[in-house]
Amino acid sequence: MIPSFPFRERLIGLDAFAQGILTLPWQVWFRGVTDALNAAPQVQTSVTGTPTGASIGTTTLLADTGSAGVFRVSWFLRITQAATTSSSVAVTVGFTDGVALTISGTAVTGNTTTTIQQQSVIVRCDAASAITYSTTYSSVGATPMQYALSVVVERVNG
Repeated sequence: MIPSFPFRERLIGLDAFAQGILTLPWQVWFRGVTDALNAAPQVQTSVTGTPTGASIGTTTLLADTGSAGVFRVSWFLRITQAATTSSSVAVTVGFTDGVALTISGTAVTGNTTTTIQQQSVIVRCDAASAITYSTTYSSVGATPMQYALSVVVERVNG
């Protein structure tokens, strides 16, 4: 938590001992701001794809998590062209937490250009492991369904 802004406090010391040095209330405030920024989620990577009409094979989002930690993977998917008859697309996130794991979103079956899915999942990853994504796609009819997908990875802690 950021301490209260010290607007009534002198910024720089005036006495012989502290002349030209930032006063303690301001030091505490700047340290609090720095700590709050360091604790905030930090975007590690993001991907925005062009509309596609096919499954996306396992694709690396973050090749190396660095240290072990907790990450939030969020995506936004929109149908950009409806299929003639019906369609389905589902997003899967892969990661390693001792063993290889996956989390899949619910299949999007709306088959209209106003159909969207937005979702976030929290994953705990081992050090130096990868976070991946893929999609499973199907479309029925002469006109194939197409969709656009954007994915972002944020480090939440660790």
